[in-house]
Amino acid sequence: MSYFLKDKIVIVTGASEGIGLEVARLLAAGGAKVVLAARSAEKLKKAAAELAGSVALPADLRKPEDIKSLIAGTMQRFGRIDILVNNAGQGIYGPLEKIDLAAYRRVMDLNVFSVADLIQQVIPIMRKQGGGRIINVSSMVSKNCYPNLSAYASTKYALNALSLTARKELAGDGIVVSVMHPKMTATRFGVNAVGGNPADSRADGQRAPRVDTALEVAEKTVKLIESGEAEANM
Repeated sequence: MSYFLKDKIVIVTGASEGIGLEVARLLAAGGAKVVLAARSAEKLKKAAAELAGSVALPADLRKPEDIKSLIAGTMQRFGRIDILVNNAGQGIYGPLEKIDLAAYRRVMDLNVFSVADLIQQVIPIMRKQGGGRIINVSSMVSKNCYPNLSAYASTKYALNALSLTARKELAGDGIVVSVMHPKMTATRFGVNAVGGNPADSRADGQRAPRVDTALEVAEKTVKLIESGEAEANM
């Protein structure tokens, strides 16, 4: 059990599988009480049954009313929010000239605007409490330029700017904002991406990078939560 995490109330979005689920498992093992948020109610219910002290609150984060319900439900159940892990996101793959702009807007809604909404909702709560931690899961594509990933990368570039600026804005309130940058990870992310699998962006003949497990990314994410550093890369 982690001394830092013990009895902390944590919201993890995208918690039904992959990195989010592994983060939730590690946080619960560390003594935190985890609020699991995602669209898949059945997967969340199964995860909540496995994690002591956790609760499943299904939410479609593209819907502002669901975000409000998620925050209100957490406060009603626990009375505070100590840590917010913004992990939910979706990929979009293809050359810029062929990107469907309606699909691009939907990905931006999830990857950027839902995060901004969640942060706005928790700021007054954390400020009143005397502090808190916000961890936004970005991507290493935001530090590189890969063909066919311009739309997806742009959402993560935006997320980085939002996060690191908020870190400075909120420092005086004791609210620590950090950014995690996974690289290619063994999850269903590629399957769920719009337009194909982002792994296909690798050029012909280019050596395949090592693929991290969701657990490896989760372990580094939890270390970032505890350290409060600005960024961490896989």
